[in-house]
Amino acid sequence: MKKILTLAAAAVITAGTVVAQEFPSKTIEVVTHAGNGGGTDVTTRMMMLRARRTLGTDMVVVNKKGGGGAVAMDHYLTVPADGHTILTFTIGHAATVAKGETKMKLSDVRPIARGTDDPQILMVRCGAYSSADDFVAKQKAEGITYGTTHLGNIDDVSAFMFTKKGGMQMPKILPFDGGGELATQLVAGAVDAAVLNLAEAGSQIEAGDVCPIVVLADERMSALPDVSTAKEMGIDVSFSTVRGFVVHKDTPDAVAEKIEQGLLKAMNHTVYQGFLTSVGLDSTSVVGSEQWGNQLTTMVTDMEAALKELGFIQ
Repeated sequence: MKKILTLAAAAVITAGTVVAQEFPSKTIEVVTHAGNGGGTDVTTRMMMLRARRTLGTDMVVVNKKGGGGAVAMDHYLTVPADGHTILTFTIGHAATVAKGETKMKLSDVRPIARGTDDPQILMVRCGAYSSADDFVAKQKAEGITYGTTHLGNIDDVSAFMFTKKGGMQMPKILPFDGGGELATQLVAGAVDAAVLNLAEAGSQIEAGDVCPIVVLADERMSALPDVSTAKEMGIDVSFSTVRGFVVHKDTPDAVAEKIEQGLLKAMNHTVYQGFLTSVGLDSTSVVGSEQWGNQLTTMVTDMEAALKELGFIQ
């Protein structure tokens, strides 16, 4: 009996090795929910630059917009669990899962790797406010309009919690399709402030049109050493936009492990690391499946609690 079990185990190991050796056998699709030029789109494409080489096949973005990621997640449930389709998963997806607005549950996917851990930043038109303290003081007198991407996700949760915990008037929220469009509309005056990441407003910041005014993080960002954090101002709010990658829960172990190794190698390359530096992040953004998986669970739990407090979940 012991010999039979040993032979069976060896057969499983051999089968897994064969599957991994044969993978990938075609182009890998990476499903996203984001518009062109947004932080999620840029992160995904930067990962793919080197992952094409580390995985040895072409990779393409498949965009499925709508529903705060629900369309992308529901679509992902319909594709084969063979590793040839990867899903970009963000904090926005966690909110959509928490609200039950997608057929997908967290248990339907398997974590692969995280690509960014990007603090939320409140940005304004340069010159609109003299300082972060002025920004807060004016909102205590009268609520302002915040631009976000979609509703009921990390962006508007960040704006609501910042104003609520800071004793400010509740803001009006105006949603846009993507970070690129939002940054443009902030400059145009459509909103008073915007919840963005550095990558989403890089060109406008460089041009001197948009100015980061408060970072919603525990510590100041290395790329923005002169910008105060909310916590420094006595406002206990810290939110990050995280972006990473998952596959179907039923993806063969050997294939999932090969994808993880390929993506980690790609994102630890100087090309991707240079991208992180350019958006004010560092190598700690990139982590493997275990740490990413733990964060996924925490994200969904925390988002559910925040959304219930704000009335998005009854």
